[in-house]
Amino acid sequence: MIIIGLGANLPSSFGSPPETLMAALQELQSRGLEVVHASSVYETSPVPVSDQPLYYNAVAHVRTELSMQDLLTLLHIIEEEFGRTRVIKDEPRILDLDLLAYHQQIILQPEITVPHPRMHERGFVLVPLQEIAPEWTHPESGDDLQTLIDALPSDQEVRVALKKAA
Repeated sequence: MIIIGLGANLPSSFGSPPETLMAALQELQSRGLEVVHASSVYETSPVPVSDQPLYYNAVAHVRTELSMQDLLTLLHIIEEEFGRTRVIKDEPRILDLDLLAYHQQIILQPEITVPHPRMHERGFVLVPLQEIAPEWTHPESGDDLQTLIDALPSDQEVRVALKKAA
């Protein structure tokens, strides 16, 4: 299973952050990725905690013939085309596309770490992922999603902002 995380907390030329996420999903499809499942859009506080605007997050299960590196490159290209700039770590952003998992592979390289090294600490990833893939287990720890969610700090509130269409 290939899992992509989507996030935004600034408006873009596509509209509000949730509208940007929907446009990004359409862009992934127009670039040849099959979006098998996409979660609802969730509203979350910034992690780490800051005075930034609230974030909107979703996850998508996709299929592609692209290699892991080519997929990561494509995600960065789409971010840039949507107006993302990378200046400061954890800054507000128009669009963030993260390669969270690439099948059950474990890759630890300077340019890419899969599964995403902090996904197990982030409710804004785990809760939407549980919505679309409740059977998923973390490739490194072997923990299921409920175990990972139960271990989250209580201050990570994750609320549905836009329910996915049935």
